Amino acid sequence: MYGPRRDGHAFIPDLYLRGVRNFIIYHPPELKDYPEANFILVNDSLRALQLLAAFHRQQFDLPVVGITGSNGKTIVKEWLNQLLEDRYQIVRSPRSYNSQIGVPLSIWQIHEHHDLALIEAGISRSGEMGALEEIIRPTIGVFTNIGEAHDQGFENTEAKILEKLELFKNADALVYPSGQPELGKTIRAWQTRHPALELVSIGRLEADTIPIRSIDKQVPGQTAIHLVYKGLSIVLEIGFDNDAAVQNALSCIGVMCYLGIPVSELQGRLNRLNPLTMRLELKTGMNHSSVINDSYSADISSLKMALDFLSQQKQHARRTLILSDILESGRTPQSLYGEVAGLLRKYPVDRLIGVGEHISDAAALFHDSGVKERLFFKGTEALADALPALEFRDETILLKGARVFGFERIDQLLSLQVHETLLEVNLEAMAQNLKQYQQVLRPSTKIMAMVKAFSYGTGGFEIARLLEFHKVDYLAVAYADEGVSLRKAGIRLPIVVMNTEENALAPLVEWQLEPVIFSFRGLTAMERLLKQEAIRLFPIHIELETGMNRLGFASRQIPELLERLTGSAFRVQSVFSHLAASEEAQQDAFTQKQFDRYLSMTGRIQEYLGYPFIRHISNSAGMVRNPALQLDMVRLGIGLYGIDPASSRLLELKEVGTLKTTIAQIKHLDAGETVGYNRLGVAEQPMKIGTLRLGYADGYPRSLGYGIGKVLYKGRLVPTVGSICMDMTMVDITGIADAREGEEVVIFGNGLSVTELAKWAGTIAYEILAGISQRVKRVYFE
Repeated sequence: MYGPRRDGHAFIPDLYLRGVRNFIIYHPPELKDYPEANFILVNDSLRALQLLAAFHRQQFDLPVVGITGSNGKTIVKEWLNQLLEDRYQIVRSPRSYNSQIGVPLSIWQIHEHHDLALIEAGISRSGEMGALEEIIRPTIGVFTNIGEAHDQGFENTEAKILEKLELFKNADALVYPSGQPELGKTIRAWQTRHPALELVSIGRLEADTIPIRSIDKQVPGQTAIHLVYKGLSIVLEIGFDNDAAVQNALSCIGVMCYLGIPVSELQGRLNRLNPLTMRLELKTGMNHSSVINDSYSADISSLKMALDFLSQQKQHARRTLILSDILESGRTPQSLYGEVAGLLRKYPVDRLIGVGEHISDAAALFHDSGVKERLFFKGTEALADALPALEFRDETILLKGARVFGFERIDQLLSLQVHETLLEVNLEAMAQNLKQYQQVLRPSTKIMAMVKAFSYGTGGFEIARLLEFHKVDYLAVAYADEGVSLRKAGIRLPIVVMNTEENALAPLVEWQLEPVIFSFRGLTAMERLLKQEAIRLFPIHIELETGMNRLGFASRQIPELLERLTGSAFRVQSVFSHLAASEEAQQDAFTQKQFDRYLSMTGRIQEYLGYPFIRHISNSAGMVRNPALQLDMVRLGIGLYGIDPASSRLLELKEVGTLKTTIAQIKHLDAGETVGYNRLGVAEQPMKIGTLRLGYADGYPRSLGYGIGKVLYKGRLVPTVGSICMDMTMVDITGIADAREGEEVVIFGNGLSVTELAKWAGTIAYEILAGISQRVKRVYFE
């Protein structure tokens, strides 16, 4: 595959080493390097993949549910699977595989034993749905809703709806909610041009196919839906009370009704619905281990992805897979677990722990899997009892289990137990942010990703591993010890140390870290070490001073610098400078002045050295606001973490971090009582307060006390009360009748931007993120 920034041919060497032998390419590689490979040469590898998938789809005559919309596609798909898995042999899109590449990969999974497919499709601009329709060819359509996502890719909302409707132009029926007037109006008008399409609308309109009489949320966590279907008045209950879950459930009800599920079965099936995390989590485990929790489902396709993620983890040499029975596959154990054994030959693990009757009975199939240590337990309880004797230490553990096996308990036993404040880091959001920036760069411009300060507080090797996987060109840390930690975790990318310390130069050589040289003192110290070690052509990066007045060689120092570089042990990899105010339009004249100075200085250096080096001056804001500053490389910092430093709104960035805690205790105060140290919080009237397990030692600024700061609880912003303590914060939850101790509270993220919190604190998002304490547990998920 290829795009404006990435050529898929760059991945061929790694894939070949991992056993891939068949490639579809659009320009031939050095064939002698791949003696066992087969190469099929095409003009467009993406189009070739799509045509192959479309041909594969044509070989099967089965109901295919195509799902699109702005939100809820994956939830509806997974819920339909829960609701119908005992009635059909279902194949479905893995996770959120709904793109121009993801859809073909989803369709490729259809085989003879399947009798229902659930495929989701997502688009971001006009002209994309046609190719997906050719591949999916849905017989039943589901349009979940229409929202603001990807608005910039379409002329208006109607144009976006019409583009998505192209998915259903050959379908038999379309299920959709009538509650969004513009969506319903556009669908009905479009259907007049496709009269063979049956519309199945569900909503509060009398003309709806399935009219809703009422939606009752009087019981917390429960919703009763009174609807009419084929003249029958029915009340259905679901175990959720948020609006999005209700809407997704209605879409599922519409599909079940169209498929002819008897009314008498609907409630029993809805009782099966479970909340879906739909994410793969990476967290710190016991005894210096790492735990990957992917236990919301167990099937072959998701197992492949989880094993691939496991193979990317280099922080530990040893790997363990804990795998439950794979249920409802419709295959014989010999076929199913034989394929699992084959996967383990492709993705080697050191230890397999099987849980369940079926995988235990198939134990003999794993003798030739290459797994040296194999253990089997009939159930989760048996594994939990044996866990202390299994000696998990210095390894990466993948938990992959069907929901009915309740691997949450195993996850809890294996995970490092820390206090209940945690930072969730969305790796998928970070990958999307990287893609957003790649799309505004010239194809030749490299990316240096900033992972200093523990990746702006979000993590170390976990972030670096993701960036390495997505093939950024450089990583940058502040100090040598950060770089050493990444090297010890197996990171191989070039790592630049921005603040080189004269007393910490030896690790640079030992761990192949590339120092930034910004002073003659540092130059002298580094040269002395290299001469002692008899090292030549050691890579360095030269920092220039152009207006930040922080670090770097000034223009008047260039002659002496060039003289010192003559005949030295160095090779200059890059020459760069820092923009002081690239995010501010009123400072554009100064930014241009800095750029002109930089070009002048680097021109003199280039002429003298006589060999090329990388030039870079632009940061996250500069590369978007002023593309002319991109040069050979850009340094991507806070934007990678979802914060737009220029507030340009030109990119669809997603904040990657969500800081959460829980309510330790709830207290009821009378008017006049006080809260916290120095009695500075006063209840003017009867008040209910929640004490949170979070304080300034966790990185929550003390300046957010006295109602200045707010947290998000049950969808409401509630203010702080009194002063922020070292380990605790009190908030006013008066008026929230269903407040409970132990419930989750969002400090930032997931509806409350860290940028907003930073404004309340009188600081910037950088400081909030970087200030999150190391005692706060980090959980990484996709």
